[in-house]
Amino acid sequence: MSLTTTTRGPGDPRRRRVLAGGAAALLTGGGALLTGCSDDPGPHDERSSAEERLRARAGRDSAALLERYDATIGAHAALAERLRPLRAEVARHAAALGARASSASGSASPSGPSASVSPGKAGPAVPKDEKAALAALADAERRTADTHTAALASAPPELARLLASVAASGAAHAYLLGGVA
Repeated sequence: MSLTTTTRGPGDPRRRRVLAGGAAALLTGGGALLTGCSDDPGPHDERSSAEERLRARAGRDSAALLERYDATIGAHAALAERLRPLRAEVARHAAALGARASSASGSASPSGPSASVSPGKAGPAVPKDEKAALAALADAERRTADTHTAALASAPPELARLLASVAASGAAHAYLLGGVA
């Protein structure tokens, strides 16, 4: 007595026919998918330009934070060793967000409120006291992290993941700098 039974009748498809039919469907279906491409600008282009603007704004924010690190290290050389690893991470974040080196030199946002505060200064103002300087840097990290977090709602998935990662890192930096609220 045989323990295996076949429920396939003489007219049912064999495995080779099913696989061959699936391959043929993929080949013809793939060609149909490729014909859907066109040069017509549509909603995708609008989303791309919105993503570029969002990425540029986040890059400018990170570049401004990098500038604040440089100013703090310049004003307090004793803090340089402590701040160097955090500054290096902020530099990587700015680069990942597409910030250019020139955007950290004061041309980041000419219409922003910080542009009119110190037109003659080379960088952001740094408190003379080291603890106050660290607190100001922690506050800047927290504000930048909050800005990145707020941008998550309108960011496409890939950029949202990057912004979330950078925001989490910024929150950790604020904690490490002693700026726990």
